[in-house]
Amino acid sequence: MLDNIEHKLIKKHTVVNIGSFYYYENFMISEIEEGVVIDLEMVMQVTDMYTKKYYGRHKPFVYIANRINSYSLNPTVHFETAKILPNTKGYAIVTYSKMNAEIANIERPFLKIPIQIFYNMEEAIKWAEDLIVHD
Repeated sequence: MLDNIEHKLIKKHTVVNIGSFYYYENFMISEIEEGVVIDLEMVMQVTDMYTKKYYGRHKPFVYIANRINSYSLNPTVHFETAKILPNTKGYAIVTYSKMNAEIANIERPFLKIPIQIFYNMEEAIKWAEDLIVHD
């Protein structure tokens, strides 16, 4: 799905029953599987296995959620991820319909970092890179 990104992919990891995670220098991209209900345990699994490996707690990065599938997320998980990954500088949501963008807006109050909704990956990546450069 992400073959046309010009940035160098560090590593792609697929976590069974959750989704695929693509790690780049300044951002990571998630593609969650259809129908998954994301909870804190799943977030911690990916964070502990991979995200901390590439960014630790100090290297700034942006999380990009590529919402190509329909899934659910308990937005309160953002409170916990802010504690364990204080180096997350932004949260981009790439959605492909206005209805899903409206649903994504529900997450805004749960985040203390910049959050932006996009309709294509290229704009999300540009925003992510700008956030890191101007940090």
